[in-house]
Order: sequence, then structure tokens, then C-alpha cells
Amino acid sequence: MLEEWIEAVCLELGLDRGEVDRDLVLDLARDVAHGVARPGAPLTTFLLGLAVGRGTPARDAAARITEMAEGWKGDAGGSPGVTQSPPGLA
Repeated sequence: MLEEWIEAVCLELGLDRGEVDRDLVLDLARDVAHGVARPGAPLTTFLLGLAVGRGTPARDAAARITEMAEGWKGDAGGSPGVTQSPPGLA
């Protein structure tokens, strides 16, 4: 059912199904939901899509976000270890 949905949405939006890495997006959503907050999962995957639309490779952006989620403390100072936004994610 999920594959049919992805195919239908890609067709409707004029996207190439081959460009959609389902597992990458679902893994990222899981990591954010567990490491940050459940509502952060769909919002973060949307942000991933924006970054990809601006030219950042999906795997690179997802790796950076996953790294952030794994170290996220939720303090006002931001995520430890993140010093600068990578190109395309700023």
C-alpha cells in the first residue's frame, strides 16, 4: 500500500519515483521522533525536502540531521557539536 501511495503522489506531483529514497526519509523521521520529538519528524522531513530542492544531496543532508538528532539535548543553546550550517541547509 505504501509503495502504491508513493507512486501515486509522485505521478500527481510530476516527480521521478527513482529520486525518492523511502528508507532514507523513514529512517530520518524515526531518528528525529526518538531523539528530538515525534512532531519534529514530519517537519524535519519537510526541511530535508527543502534542502534537497536547493541542491543539497539527500544523503548528505539526512546524515547531518541524524547527527544533530542523536546529540540533541533540547537546551536553549541548540544542539551540541553543531557549529555551522552546511551549504543548502542554512
